Amino acid sequence: MKILVAEDEPLMLMAIEAKLKNEGFEVVGTSDGREALNALEEFSPDLIITDILMPYTSGLELIGIVKSNQHKKIPIIVLSGLGQEDTVMEAFQLGADDFITKPFNPTELSVRVKRLLKIPTTSTKRK
Repeated sequence: MKILVAEDEPLMLMAIEAKLKNEGFEVVGTSDGREALNALEEFSPDLIITDILMPYTSGLELIGIVKSNQHKKIPIIVLSGLGQEDTVMEAFQLGADDFITKPFNPTELSVRVKRLLKIPTTSTKRK
């Protein structure tokens, strides 16, 4: 399955890409919303992970564009250091499917990705 990641912080982008690739996903990372929109057409992702504050095209703009055209069924996870309730609500109103506040646990991101893609997660709990 293919995941498009839009994140303008290089270390965060590398960490997300490494975690998802390690989980077996095909990942394309972009450093701003404009690159993400270009990659969207070429890559045809099964899921998008986007930051909110990025150069050129914000994560909110990206969500609005994606959800208003033929890609509207693609699930979107929003990552942001913003803990502002209005930003979270705007992301959901535009069509975001999930929201994770930075900093976050990479395993939590992986679980949420698999949930949205309806991939069973292996339980680490013992009876």
